Formats: sequence, structure tokens, C-alpha cells
Amino acid sequence: MTSPETGVLASQTLETMLYSGEITCETPPVEGQIQPASLDLRLGNVAYRVRASFLAGQNRSVRDRLSEFEMHQIDLTNGAVLEKGCVYVVPLMEGLALSRDVSAVANAKSSTGRLDLLTRTITDGGEEFDRIKAGYNGPLYAEICPRSFSVLVRPGMRLNQIRFRRGQAILSDNALRELHAQSPLVDGPAVIEDGLGFSVDLKLPGTDLVGYRAKPHTSVIDLDRIGAYDPKDYWEEVRSDNGRIILDPGAFYILVSREAVHIPPSYAAEMAPYLAMVGEFRVHYAGFFDPGFGHAAAGGAGSRGVLEVRCHEAPFVLEHGQIVGRLVYEKMAAVPEQLYGAGIASNYQGQGLKLSKHFRNPR
Repeated sequence: MTSPETGVLASQTLETMLYSGEITCETPPVEGQIQPASLDLRLGNVAYRVRASFLAGQNRSVRDRLSEFEMHQIDLTNGAVLEKGCVYVVPLMEGLALSRDVSAVANAKSSTGRLDLLTRTITDGGEEFDRIKAGYNGPLYAEICPRSFSVLVRPGMRLNQIRFRRGQAILSDNALRELHAQSPLVDGPAVIEDGLGFSVDLKLPGTDLVGYRAKPHTSVIDLDRIGAYDPKDYWEEVRSDNGRIILDPGAFYILVSREAVHIPPSYAAEMAPYLAMVGEFRVHYAGFFDPGFGHAAAGGAGSRGVLEVRCHEAPFVLEHGQIVGRLVYEKMAAVPEQLYGAGIASNYQGQGLKLSKHFRNPR
């Protein structure tokens, strides 16, 4: 009998897992929930306002810990506002009964990250956010903390996603160099060290507009409303005529990578957290790049990566071309039957500097 392929599990395998019960659902999956290399997770019917973020910890359940930290419950059935600066735990409609050789990692969806809506997955017995051990059997919960904007949510909304893998399939730097030689991963020189490095673009052609900064006092954003909001009501434009900006402590920015990134169909990638030792800021809250990202655009010329940037304790000078993060590539266990951007209404294929899908295009 042939052993199953190692690597990130593709969309057709996720369909099988839903059918077999390895992924459980309170209600049947909806169209578009299965992505090329991940599954969108859906909010349940209730949110728990808690005093602080927490992990269940070894041999503890999330419900046990909720009894310690819960302040009150919020019925989401008819929609409810999650307020900026507060922490909520929401049981998800999906649960897991994984095989012993299958583990998982979760992450915020792109639109979630671009709203500075910190969303992390927690599990019973979990000792890390977003990391789910092989063989896990139990419920899933989303911890949600809106940090720039209060948001209106309803049951079934999909704020985070989960990716499954069998074994270890991360490409070494040498393997990444070989892949880049065969199928260029960026539209320029590849900086490869513990993954594929990427830099920030602060000299966009034909404009001095280089990014956006979240305004501190805004109205609520209804996450079901697409293209409904005027960016000027929620964002300040960030401009630069010298390829340099100063990040303010506590502020949240949307910037863009200088490189156009390409994810070949047989691979997936994850944006790794940036090292604090290189600056007082963090890049990345939504970190999955699906097979086919940048592959269909312009004949495979790549798509820019939008950067979600938060500055920490001290003002920090960010300069054009500065390395701000890295992509870790993994082999797929199989090529997905549906690639990113190929007929699945992917919102950010071929993107440049772009806010989340909730905002109208700036004029």
C-alpha cells in the first residue's frame, strides 16, 4: 500500500475530510469555503466577551477557561458589534477529528488582517495560538480582538482559515533557490535566507501615495458590506517623496511589497513573523499564500504582497527596499484542482497597494 504524500493538503483532500468526518461541521459547508490549500472557518452563534486573551493549556478545555475569564455572552444571531480594544471568544461551526499524521495551522484571512482585526484560533489543550497538533480531536474557537475598527459580525462569517499538512514539507533554502531558478518566485533578485525575503515599496510609480494609516476614531464596519465604505472615513493617506516614512507607536499601516510574488501550483507559502531585533514593528497578520497566487496574473509575473504593519514602542524609520519579512514555502501533497485566482473570485490576485474588500477604490 502506497503511503500518503507528505505536504500541504489540497482542496480535493479537504472535501474528502469533510465527507469522512475528519472535519466536522454544525451546518453543511457553503460555496467558496474550501480554498485551494485551506478551509475557511465560520463563526458560531454566540460570542463570549472575556477579560483577557488566553490559551487553554495542557489538559484544559476552552470552556473550562471561559468560566474563569468570561464577562458576558453576546448573541450573534441578528448581528452584533465587537468593539475595538475588547477580546472575544467565538465557538466555530467547524471542529476536527484529525488522523494521527495530520496537523494544522490557522491564520486570519486577508480581509481580516487588513482591518487590523486580530483573529487567532484556540483549541482544547492548546499551548500555542493557531497551531493544532496532529491527531487533534475537538472543537475550534476564534479569539477576536478588533484593534483599529469596531466590527459588526454574524454567524457564518469567515474571519480565519485553516491549512492542513501531513509530515514536514518546508523547502530548505537550497530547494527554494532551485525552485526560483526553475520558476521565478519574485520579479527580481531573490533574497533567500530562512525563506524568501521581501521588502517594502515606498517609491510607487507615478505617485507619492505609499500606504494608509488607520484613523483612531471611526464608525463600525459591517463585514458583510463589500465596497461600501469611503476610505477617507477610516484611513489617512501616507505619502512620501523620498522613499522614507516614520512609523508611529501603536499605529496600524497598510503598505505593499516591492516584489511581485509568485506561488507555483505545486506549492503553498506562509508569511513568517518578522524578527523584532531588526526594528520596532511587526509585519503580517494574515499570512497564507495559496497555490497559484500571482500565477495567473500577467502570465505568471506575480502579485504584490500587501503588508499589514504595526509599530511598537518607539517611532521607527522605514525606508524603500528595506527587508521586512519572509515567505516560507511548502510542497503541496497534490496540486489543487482549483488554483488561487482561477475562477474562484479571489479578491487580491494581481493586486498592488489595496485596502480590504469592504472599501471603495480610492479616487
